[in-house]
Amino acid sequence: MTIHGTNVNARTQCAHYHSERDIIAIQHKCCGEFYACIRCHNEAADHPAQVWPKTEFQAQAIYCGHCHQTLSIASYLSSNSTCPHCQAAFNPGCANHYHLYFEQ
Repeated sequence: MTIHGTNVNARTQCAHYHSERDIIAIQHKCCGEFYACIRCHNEAADHPAQVWPKTEFQAQAIYCGHCHQTLSIASYLSSNSTCPHCQAAFNPGCANHYHLYFEQ
C-alpha cells in the first residue's frame, strides 16, 4: 500500500501528525489515493479534496498503519478510536477533522 504525504513512515505518521496514535491514512474520494492527512493531500495533489458522501461510507477507505488492514469509513467512524482489527488506539482528535473527509 502506498501512502502519500510528507515524511510518511511505515505507521502512516507524517510531518504534520506524528503522535503515537496518528496511525491512519485515508483514501481520498477525489483521486483514490491514500494520504496520511488532509494537509499532505493539499500539499501534493493538484486538485481540491472532496468529502466522501454518506452513501459511500461502506468504502474501504481507511488504512491502519499499525496492522496494515483497511476498514470501511462506517467501521472507522463507529470504532471509538480503536482499530477493529488490532485494537491499536487511533487519535480521538481526528474527529475534529471528519468534516474535511466525510459528509456530516
